Amino acid sequence: MSEGSKPLIQNTKCECGHQNPPGTVLCEACGKPLTKEAEAQPILEMRYDGVARRSQKANPGFIDKVWNFFSSVKVAIYLILLTLIGSSLGTILPQESTFLNIDPSVYYKEEYGQLGHIYYLLGLSHTYTSWWFVLLLVMIGASLVICSLDRVLPLYKALSRQRIPKHMSFLTRQRVVYQGTVEQDGAEWVERVKPLIKKKGYRVRTDGGTLLAEKQRFSRWGPYVLHIGLIIFLLAVLGRNLPGLHMDEHMAFPEGEPVHIKNTSYYLMNDGFKVEFYTEEDMPNEFKGKGKVLPKKFETEAILYVCESNCNTPGQEPQLKEVTRHNIEVNHPLNYKGLKAYQFDYDLTPILRTVSPMLIGSKTGEQYGKIDLSIKDPVREYKAGDYTLKLTQTFTDFGLGDDGKPVNLSPNPKAPAFLFLIKGPNLPADGIQYFYFPKQVDKERFQQDAINAQLAGGENLVTLDVLSMDDVDFAESTTYLNIRVDKAMPFIWVGAFIGMIGLVMGFYFHHRRIWLRVDDGTLTLGAHTNKNWFGLRREVAAILNQMNIEVDEKSLENNRGSQA
Repeated sequence: MSEGSKPLIQNTKCECGHQNPPGTVLCEACGKPLTKEAEAQPILEMRYDGVARRSQKANPGFIDKVWNFFSSVKVAIYLILLTLIGSSLGTILPQESTFLNIDPSVYYKEEYGQLGHIYYLLGLSHTYTSWWFVLLLVMIGASLVICSLDRVLPLYKALSRQRIPKHMSFLTRQRVVYQGTVEQDGAEWVERVKPLIKKKGYRVRTDGGTLLAEKQRFSRWGPYVLHIGLIIFLLAVLGRNLPGLHMDEHMAFPEGEPVHIKNTSYYLMNDGFKVEFYTEEDMPNEFKGKGKVLPKKFETEAILYVCESNCNTPGQEPQLKEVTRHNIEVNHPLNYKGLKAYQFDYDLTPILRTVSPMLIGSKTGEQYGKIDLSIKDPVREYKAGDYTLKLTQTFTDFGLGDDGKPVNLSPNPKAPAFLFLIKGPNLPADGIQYFYFPKQVDKERFQQDAINAQLAGGENLVTLDVLSMDDVDFAESTTYLNIRVDKAMPFIWVGAFIGMIGLVMGFYFHHRRIWLRVDDGTLTLGAHTNKNWFGLRREVAAILNQMNIEVDEKSLENNRGSQA
C-alpha cells in the first residue's frame, strides 16, 4: 500500500486465524493482503508492513481531521515553504533589531520611501519575532510530532511482532523474489543456509522450514531520530523569545558611567576607551591617498558589576559589586556566565553627563545657590538657597513642532532641555516657568533668554548659568557594545547533533529482510530493503549460489513489479 492511500477493509480476520485491528492492510501475522486494493498491487509496499495508522481511520471525527491535517507530509512541505518565503521577505530590508535608537515608524519611510513604509506596516521589519512567523514554526513543530507519532507506533508494532512464517502471496509480491526446487527437507535446507546468511551480517530466526533474516533494523528509526532533533531545535528557537533565555541588544556606554543591562541584574561600565588610527604609511593600499581616517584598533576597558541591592528602587543608588574586568576588542568579547559583550562601534563626541548651574538674580547678580542636574536621570525638585526649582518637563532632543510648541524629536540626548517651575523671594506667588538648555549652542539656537522673558511676563527675574568648566562633567567617549545572552543555544546544538545522527542512520544504513519457506521441495524466497535494491539482490544471489542454486542477480527482480 502507498503511504497516502485509504484502505477499504474487507475482513480483519485472516485465514491464518489472526484477528487484525480495523485499518490493517496486511495481516500482522502472515502478511496476507486483507483489502481489495492491496490484492490488486503487484508489489506490496513495506513502509509499515500494512499496520493501520490513525490518519487512515475510516470515519474521522474533528480531532481525527486535525490529526490527519498535521500528519500529512504534503502539509509539512507547504508549511516549510511558507516559512522559507517568510524568512526571505525578512531579508529584503534590514530588521529593526540591527539599528540603534531609531523610530521604525519614521525610519523605513525616510530611508526606503513608500516601499519601506509598506514593509514596516506589514510587520516585515520584525519578521522573525512576528506572531505569524512564530505560528508557522509552532505548526511545523506540531506537524513533526504528529507525523512521527502517526508512523512510529505502527512501525514499532510491525517490526516488534514479526512472525517468521509468511503467506505465499506476501513472499511473491516483494521486489526481490525467487522460486525453485530443492532436494532436502525444508528444515534441513534452512539449517544449511542459516550460517551463510549470518556471514552477511544478518540476524537469523527459523521456524521449521521457514526463515526470517534481517539486519540494520535501527536504520528505520533514522527519520524519527531526525524529527526528535528538529523538534528540540524548534523548541530551542521558540524558547529564545522567553524572557531571560535570549538577548541580542546594541547598547551605548558613555565613559565612566555604569549602565544597567536591561532584563538582567548586571551593570557594565566603560572605564576607558582607546582607539588607534592608521597612519598614511601603514594604511591599506586601497585607502591610501583618499583622505580617510581609519581605526586600526579600538578597545573598551570594561568593568562588569552585579547589583546586590536597591536595584529597582527609584531615587536610590544601586549597590554594585564588581564581578569581572575585560578589555573588549573586536572578536574578543567579555564573557561572564553566558553574558557576552562584543565591540560594535564607538563615538568620540563628548557627551554631557551632569551640570551644576548657579541660580542668579538677573537684576542684582546675586548668587542664590547651585543645583546638581543630571542630564540622564534628573530629580524632580531642587533647592538653591531660598528658592525651589521643580522640574515639570524634560526634553532629550528639544525642538519646535509645526504649531510652534516644544516637542521631543528623539530619545537621543542631542539637545537636552529642562522646564522648571521656580518659586521664591521676589517672584510671583505661583512662581515662574524657566527653560534651561545646558549646552551653550542650544541656548543661542533656541534663544533661551527670549523664551524665559516671555514666560516670566516680559523680563528675566532669575537665570541659571554655569560659572566655570569645573561645574560640567563630560563623558569623553561612548562605546557601543553588542550584548548577547543565549541560554537556548546549547539546546539548538543538541537538536542539530541528534538530527545529524538521524540523517546518518537513514542515509548510510539500510534495513534488509529476507524471508524464505520450503514447501514440499519448493523454495520460495522474498526480500525487501528500503534502499539499495542492487546490493540486496547481489547478497541474495551470492547466498543461493553458495547453496548450489545458480541464479543471476537480474533474475531475482519481480517481473510484475517492473511492469507496474
